[in-house]
Amino acid sequence: MTDADITTATADWHAWQESWDRQQEWYLPDREERFRIMLDMVEALVGTALRVLDLACGTGSITARLLARFPDATSTGVDLDPALLAIAEGTFAGDDRVRLVTADLKDPDWPAKLPYDAYDAVLTATALHWLHREPLADLYGQVAGLVRAGGVFMNADHMIDETTPRINAAERAQRHTRMDQAKRDGILDWAEWWQLAAKDPVLAKPTARRYEIYGEHADGDAPSVQWHARVLREKGFGEARPVWCSPSDTLLLAVK
Repeated sequence: MTDADITTATADWHAWQESWDRQQEWYLPDREERFRIMLDMVEALVGTALRVLDLACGTGSITARLLARFPDATSTGVDLDPALLAIAEGTFAGDDRVRLVTADLKDPDWPAKLPYDAYDAVLTATALHWLHREPLADLYGQVAGLVRAGGVFMNADHMIDETTPRINAAERAQRHTRMDQAKRDGILDWAEWWQLAAKDPVLAKPTARRYEIYGEHADGDAPSVQWHARVLREKGFGEARPVWCSPSDTLLLAVK
């Protein structure tokens, strides 16, 4: 099924998931590799029959890969975006391993909405750059309180090293050249994907609510790896360091 066909298949959640993946891969061609390494480290440190918090879960991309690889795992997905949560709800309907929670991560009381007080792993990808440093540091403190002793937190996201401006500029130019070619080949970008969702009979209302919440895109930060690691240690994690990186992104792992 092509992206153009999705408007005629409003209940095909698998098609929406595939379309979301293609749109995200336009920005992140190594997206699947970061998920693989994330789950490798989950298995290495906390095993496979684990309780996971999928933080800012979106459509449930991490949860889907987690359960495909570790069928005995369970996942709580938390997000505020009503459209992406609608896709997640449709995707995981009837799967008692998955719980989905609507909550604003900037609300200090959001952990009270979760079904559990502690998790073996809290995982997130390409989401927390929507937050500025101060609320992100506060969130890291809340996450530290949710991860059990010996458990892990992993964040895969864009983390900028401002001490390397020439490298950053070269990487950005190359990435945008590749993205421009993919766009000419017909890939949907962020704005076009959301335009498609807004036309869908099922997703139109939650998409409209989503724009009321976020607007076009939240204006957050992308601090350095060193900042993330330092703040995570300050908030209660014993160890924190990168376990994977691309020219633009990093997967940071913290152990409680």
